Amino acid sequence: MGGVRIVTDSSCDLPNDLVTELDIDVVPLTIRFGGEELVDRRDLSPKEFWARCHSSPVLPETAAPSPGAFETAFRRATDLGADGIVCINLSSKLSATGQAAQMGARSLEGQVPIRVVDSKSVTMGLGMIVVAAARMAADGKGLDDVAGLAEDLASRTRVYGALDTLENLKKGGRVGGASAFIGSMLAIKPIIEVRDGEVEAESKQRTRSKALRYIVDKVRSQPNLENLAVMHGDAPDLDEFLDLLDPLVGRDNIVIGDIGAVIGTHAGPRVIGVAFQVP
Repeated sequence: MGGVRIVTDSSCDLPNDLVTELDIDVVPLTIRFGGEELVDRRDLSPKEFWARCHSSPVLPETAAPSPGAFETAFRRATDLGADGIVCINLSSKLSATGQAAQMGARSLEGQVPIRVVDSKSVTMGLGMIVVAAARMAADGKGLDDVAGLAEDLASRTRVYGALDTLENLKKGGRVGGASAFIGSMLAIKPIIEVRDGEVEAESKQRTRSKALRYIVDKVRSQPNLENLAVMHGDAPDLDEFLDLLDPLVGRDNIVIGDIGAVIGTHAGPRVIGVAFQVP
């Protein structure tokens, strides 16, 4: 096999067919509902996660993978003949996942070179960096080129999301700059932006349809954007949103990801958003 292999974590929200096609190894985070612990996407698909959220009296919690889980993934890549590994993870400001990857990489020191890259992003922002890196690796490029691309894209990736509820963000504690929303008595639909690895308040919209149009305007204001992805957490108006984007970027050119348990735990049901890279 040889070449560079790509590892990421399950917060990337990439569709399974793309993961399989590009041979990406996805290390899962774990989700806890009260006393029950489940492995993301292995024990719990995004669909099952949202169904469980509707019926669960407690909000779920997430936990980063262990260093051992990354070590296992890196050994798997080594056994397949990898002569280099690039591991791209969700923002280090939001999770200890990247730290676990660094520790896992140390176990293989001297056996295979491993580069751990902080995507400074989440969900399909991370996912599209992973896809670009995997495509470059499939083209036979070396470790420095692939890791360099991932680092470059991390600095150019933008993520915007429309939340339908603030409950999860408030209870989960991952509020950061988005605390500006909390305590507002208005029935607002907050827009968040992932900026430099943190979740920030971007704007407040009065209705869901205004929130969706606002995000479409964000896409419109970036005429040379690359790698547009749409991600959502069981959003009933996904098609409507894609129709709004259609004049800007055709549906066939958009990768659609289901937001699963890792990001969904914090963003809440019906979240919908975009990820793209600016020049």
